[in-house]
Amino acid sequence: MDRKPLWVLILEHGMKKEKGLDGILVTIGLCIIALLLCVVMKDSLTEFIQTIVKAMTDSAKGILSTPGAFGFPDMRFI
Repeated sequence: MDRKPLWVLILEHGMKKEKGLDGILVTIGLCIIALLLCVVMKDSLTEFIQTIVKAMTDSAKGILSTPGAFGFPDMRFI
């Protein structure tokens, strides 16, 4: 009896079309929800992203302006 390798069986199973609309309906539903959120929350989302970017920029400036933040000990060989 000629057995197929495991990877062939996995590939065949993964490429087989399944009956049913569940996956398609879930995908369409998530896309609709995402579009509605983009339309309804556009201004709030923009403000939210700007707030995050400003906070990260301020934090980076603080880290970079700290004296000795990137100081490394001397590497002298004894």
